[in-house]
Amino acid sequence: MFRKLVSITFAAAICMFMSHIAAAGDKKEFSAPKTYRALESKDSSELQRILDKAVESTVAEFASKGFKPENIAATLIDMRGNGSYPMASYRGEEMIYPASVVKMFYMAALEEWIAEGKIKVTGEIDRGLRDMIVDSSNEATQYVLDVLTGTSSGAELPEKEFAKWAFKRNIVNRYYSMLGYRNINVNQKTFCEDAYGIEQQYRNYKGENRNRLTTNATARLLAEIVLGRMGDAEATRIMTDLMKRDPFAKTNDQDDQAHGFSGLALINKNLKDAKIWSKAGWTSQTRHDAAYIELADGRKFVIVVFTEKFATERNVIPSVVSSIIDSL
Repeated sequence: MFRKLVSITFAAAICMFMSHIAAAGDKKEFSAPKTYRALESKDSSELQRILDKAVESTVAEFASKGFKPENIAATLIDMRGNGSYPMASYRGEEMIYPASVVKMFYMAALEEWIAEGKIKVTGEIDRGLRDMIVDSSNEATQYVLDVLTGTSSGAELPEKEFAKWAFKRNIVNRYYSMLGYRNINVNQKTFCEDAYGIEQQYRNYKGENRNRLTTNATARLLAEIVLGRMGDAEATRIMTDLMKRDPFAKTNDQDDQAHGFSGLALINKNLKDAKIWSKAGWTSQTRHDAAYIELADGRKFVIVVFTEKFATERNVIPSVVSSIIDSL
């Protein structure tokens, strides 16, 4: 385990669960992390030129396969900023199903819940967090979201009971809204197959309430994490350790988070001295990555790329990242 564990008795666990219920009616459910300061970003014409070139060249490269501008969204932040960070985006405010990238939002929320004493760290908490981010386990994510919200899956509920359950489940959205995040929906579990019962009820049976993220919001969160603004030094270390990837490590899975997404650009360029922290997402319809990259020459940037309808095309994201490395 990567931090000191606190044992919890059954009675204490019940008290923790009841505190979740009480929090639902509390006017102040939570506060911002003590270290929090919203990312100060500024639009950069030079960075916009670099990102536009990267996206346009990638669209042209895969045009013969039917790839179009509406199949991609991206946000780039130059992390060498001093107080204010240059930023550019391409369809950066499009709300897109984020797949497993949403797990980064649950991770940051979990660390804040721990800091506030709402959640006590146990072996299961640490195991669930690790498996959610390192292995991108959907089962671990389901557990973490249960812990964050004080809800659990089960049968459909009558209207009044469902309204209470839905309010509790939506607490992570309220947290990020309090921090100034907009155009996101982060209140659903991730599944290998499909949702059933109350989980499907919460989606309004038609997917209308599915998770949604923008590349702008995702890039902001990743930048705030690596800058140490989403938690104290220990929380920042834990989160960045979980997202650390090694593209040059041996693997039997060429589509894992280190080798199949932004890291592939570092492999193709043989940038063995580069460092990368990331959270990828992949379904039958989407292929996404959110990455923070540090190059040996001092360049460092956040790049988030979401793609739709080309989930098996593993070279699109590396194409964008490679172009940025060449131009930044």
